[in-house]
Amino acid sequence: MDFYERTDNDKYIKSIEELLVVMPKKDASDLHLVAGVPPCYRIDKELIRADLPPLMPDTIKYLLTDLLGPEDWIKLEQNSELDFSHSIPGVARYRGNVMIQRGSIAVVFRAVPFEIPEFKNLGLPEELLKLCNLKRGLVLVTGPTGSGKSTTLASIIDIINKKRKLNIVTIEDPIEFLHRHKKSTVRQREIGSDTHSFSNALRHVLRHDPDVILVGEMRDLESISIALTAAETGHLVFSTLHTQTAPSTINRVIDVFSEGERKQVRQQLAATIQGVVSQQLLPKVGGGKIVAIEYMTGTSAIRNLIREGKEHQLYSIMQTGHEYGMMTMDNYLINLFRKGLITETVMNEHCVDPKEIARIMKKSNRGINTQTKDLENW
Repeated sequence: MDFYERTDNDKYIKSIEELLVVMPKKDASDLHLVAGVPPCYRIDKELIRADLPPLMPDTIKYLLTDLLGPEDWIKLEQNSELDFSHSIPGVARYRGNVMIQRGSIAVVFRAVPFEIPEFKNLGLPEELLKLCNLKRGLVLVTGPTGSGKSTTLASIIDIINKKRKLNIVTIEDPIEFLHRHKKSTVRQREIGSDTHSFSNALRHVLRHDPDVILVGEMRDLESISIALTAAETGHLVFSTLHTQTAPSTINRVIDVFSEGERKQVRQQLAATIQGVVSQQLLPKVGGGKIVAIEYMTGTSAIRNLIREGKEHQLYSIMQTGHEYGMMTMDNYLINLFRKGLITETVMNEHCVDPKEIARIMKKSNRGINTQTKDLENW
């Protein structure tokens, strides 16, 4: 492998760590390294280019030699992509992904704080704290990439770790937040270094007598099937999906299976679902970000609709289910707008149904909308 040769006139940085240590100072969530442009930081959802020369393909390859070992290069050559993690003491941990594009290497780093953020500092509704007291079942946290799903789950797992004497097993790709043993014991397995795949790890996890299982992502039919079975047999299972709303999450789980299997899967999902949290991070008025939440709980009505294949009616139940803690994304966005925390433009750009937003706003201008008012008490 031919690496980039440094010259006396080279103006480039000496290591990737020089770029990574700047991320917390810039409040950057990601660092992008791709040939043809300078390093880019994602700050408030925009890619901002560093004041450096454009990267050359060999430059990226050279800089990565400090972070990747021989086995990593072999995996990258075989698979054309690689997940890994890296730590800088006193600064942060980073989740990295390398991929081949147009014959050259591209890298993205996601910053992960050493300390698990306190739940109260995440801007999440206190209603979600009930998830920490569950004995069994399935909880899904969904949303687009970079919406804070991993952070939400880490915070919930940390609360369980502090308050309950349980055995917690996580399966992650890669490990992001490091959990210390507190009242609970925590075993964290990383795909690639500790196990070959989510499905393989899930097949063996029940042999470790877990009370709580965290699956970093339910990626395929096998991992979804095993996670459902684990929840059905009395374990508390947390996982994530890249879906936008709670109803679409239910559809996504069911649609993975063949037509002949879906009736049984509906039965399993109806019996195990405890909650679906869909979230997104939005630009906040005055700078920074704020989280917006949609929350569906596993009430009898919700379970019956899932069992009967009537997912299209889930949203209606959520709209009227505020007494059970449920909240639609559109109502949450309206409340954030009314509090002056987001702009009307942001509200309309991130809503599920613009017509629903307009209807609620019109109705609540005549009188306070019940669900929006209840959000004040969340």
